[in-house]
Amino acid sequence: MPVSARPRLLFVTDLAYPARGRRYCDEDIFLTSRLREDFRLSLCHPLDAAELMDAFDAVVVRNSGPVLHYQKEYDAFRDRATATGTRVYNPLDGRGDMAGKQYLLDLTVAGHPVIPTVDRPQHLARLPETAEYAVKPKAGADSIGLEFVPRQDLAKLAARGDLLVQPRVDFRYEVSFYFVDDAFQYALYAPDPAQRWALEPYAPTEADLRFAKRFVDWNTLDHGIQRVDACRTRTGELLLVELEDLNPYLSLDLLPEPTRDAFVTAMKASLHRFLDRPAPPRRG
Repeated sequence: MPVSARPRLLFVTDLAYPARGRRYCDEDIFLTSRLREDFRLSLCHPLDAAELMDAFDAVVVRNSGPVLHYQKEYDAFRDRATATGTRVYNPLDGRGDMAGKQYLLDLTVAGHPVIPTVDRPQHLARLPETAEYAVKPKAGADSIGLEFVPRQDLAKLAARGDLLVQPRVDFRYEVSFYFVDDAFQYALYAPDPAQRWALEPYAPTEADLRFAKRFVDWNTLDHGIQRVDACRTRTGELLLVELEDLNPYLSLDLLPEPTRDAFVTAMKASLHRFLDRPAPPRRG
C-alpha cells in the first residue's frame, strides 16, 4: 500500500508510566512497529491528544495510564472528540471501565457472575459474610486506593458514597481473556494470587469462553480491544473482576510468536473495518 494511501493514526500512549510489573513502553513500541505496516502513525502523550487529533483519521488509545491522574484533560479529550466526530479506538461508548465502576453494581443487581458489589450502607446485607472486605474508590484504577477492612468498619466507609465494597474473595488464581471486537484472541493467568502480573498462557475451556463472551456481548462495543479479568474461586466458578475496555494492557511480550502475530493481524483488520465505517456525526 502506498504511503499516501495509508490511514493516519494518532497513537496515544504514556511511554514513561511506571506500571507495576509491566513495561508500557515496550508493548507500545512493538505494537506501533507492526501497525506501521498498514498505517501512518504518530505517537503522543495523552495530555496532547485533544490538541493534535484533528490531523488524523482516527485516534488509538493504548497504554495511556489511569485517567484519574489527568481526569480534567481526559474529559476535555472525550468532549472534543464527541463534538468533532473524531473516530476513537476504542469507541467512547464502552460500558465497562471506560465509563467508571458503575457496571460492577449493575451486573451485581442483574445477577451476572461478578464479585458482588455495593456502594450504599443499606445494601451491605447483600454481600456474603467474610472475614474482610475490599473497599476501593469508584473512580479508582490499577488498585489505587484499595484497602481491606473488617465488616464492622464497612458502614461508615460506605456512607461516603464514593466507594465500592466487595467481599474479599479467596480465589485460586486470576485469569484474563483478551478480545478484538467480539473475537477471542488468547488468555493468560496468574497461578500465584500474590503476583498479579506473573502471567502464563492459559487454555480456556468452552465454559470459560462462554463466561468471558457474555461480558463482551453485554458491553456492545462494535470495535476495539477488551480484556475480561476474572478470578477462579475455591469452588471452581469464575467471577468477573473487571471489564477493561479503555486501555487494557495486553502482555504481548508473554505470548508465543504465532499468537502475538495473530493478535496484531486481528487488530489491523479491526482498525481497517473501523476506519471504513462512517465517522460519528459532529455535535454542537
